[in-house]
Amino acid sequence: MPEPDISLEALQILDAIDRRGSYAAAAKELDRVTSAVSYTVQKLEAGLGVTLFQRVGRRSVLTPAGKFLLDNGRQLLVLAKNLVDQTREVATGWEPRIKIAVESAYETRPLFTAFSQFLENSPEVELDVREETLGGGWELISNDRVDLFIGGLGPVPSHQGYRSELMPALEMVFTVAPSHVLAKELKQPLSAERISQERLVVVHDSSITEIPRSNQFLKSNSYCYVQSINHKVWAQLAGVGVGFLPRLVANPYIESGQLIELQTEVQSSEEANYLIWKVSNRGKTLKKIVPLLLQHYQNYYGSL
Repeated sequence: MPEPDISLEALQILDAIDRRGSYAAAAKELDRVTSAVSYTVQKLEAGLGVTLFQRVGRRSVLTPAGKFLLDNGRQLLVLAKNLVDQTREVATGWEPRIKIAVESAYETRPLFTAFSQFLENSPEVELDVREETLGGGWELISNDRVDLFIGGLGPVPSHQGYRSELMPALEMVFTVAPSHVLAKELKQPLSAERISQERLVVVHDSSITEIPRSNQFLKSNSYCYVQSINHKVWAQLAGVGVGFLPRLVANPYIESGQLIELQTEVQSSEEANYLIWKVSNRGKTLKKIVPLLLQHYQNYYGSL
């Protein structure tokens, strides 16, 4: 009996059905007719001798066998996309896509301003940006899942194939909501011991497999863990907890009275942040975009 043909096309169809929840929605995304999508799935199921999808209400949901196939198949799709990109890069010297991770404490406005300038001469290059926290960006750059990491917390490992440029320093300020009990504290600067009696809002490290990094310079008996700096802001605005925020992020809320800046005896952080990439990445896109990013980040934070 011949082995079933598990093509990249079939895997793309399974992926679209899983994400969209139905054959019809997947067909629309892939610009195909629903019958063609259904036929591909039926042909694959017949070849494998398994059922890949089952109906749950109005949704098409993967069976355990279908999930196993797609989880592994998605890795093949990523490899195939990387192969296409690398082949084009070999032919032209330009990466067709630049993948960037940004530490959530840093603004992305300078990134997009820099990329807009870059696109004036290279309009065909794609940008893929993702927000990460602490070890998350390090995990992506070390596993070659991104080309560039903006705002990576130091130190940068020596002799491990990384290049780096120092980023503008982030001024951190301790803030609380006007309704919070610390807003009425008359004795300032606040001690670490006094702050430890209140709930701290802390952003999760977004790394999955690597050992988490930490720049947590405060301790508390109670924590509220959130996914991003934006979530941290909303938690502190609601009075759920307290903590340090980047000055640039906090200022609008301080000026409007939604947050109050308090003085503390605690030093926020002495570690530097870096723009980081691999020495092995010699593409023209990266070489052009790095100095633009440094220029725009320096200008943006230097003007504050």
